[in-house]
Amino acid sequence: MIDAAIFLIFPLCLAIAAFSDLFTMTIPNRVSAILACSFFLLAPFSGLTMPDVGMHIAGAAIAFAICFTLFATNVMGGGDAKLLSAAALWFGLGMPLLTFAIYVAYIGGVVTVLILALRWRTQAIMAMGLPVPHSLLHAKKIPYGIAIAIGGFLAFPYSPLFIAALANLH
Repeated sequence: MIDAAIFLIFPLCLAIAAFSDLFTMTIPNRVSAILACSFFLLAPFSGLTMPDVGMHIAGAAIAFAICFTLFATNVMGGGDAKLLSAAALWFGLGMPLLTFAIYVAYIGGVVTVLILALRWRTQAIMAMGLPVPHSLLHAKKIPYGIAIAIGGFLAFPYSPLFIAALANLH
């Protein structure tokens, strides 16, 4: 049961955040809250020790400090900052978190370039009647929740909770 929750909650929350950001340019606070609370509920049952949990909190705190700075300088939205910080909690301080951050940064660059290209060709896209969400074509922001979600999906197999849950299946 714990293993199923680990395999389900993280990807489901990221998917909800990505679709919400794509269509509404907002990420519900409850998604980040569910990610954080579920980590604290599942971590003890997955074999993480208190020092391990502390390292996960440290990683999330560093991610939050960076995201808060980006938010304060109007580079990142508040929902993106909360989602990234809550997701970082699942990776801990170490290589899994670095892997996650690199994936998010790379995918974020690709998503940004694609969205800017879409916006550059707005008239042609609308003339062709392609089903592109209105928010992508007309908003001034980039829905970075999409990059956070894709980066999270790619890095999730490296997270300590995923590895512990996978080991329990054998």
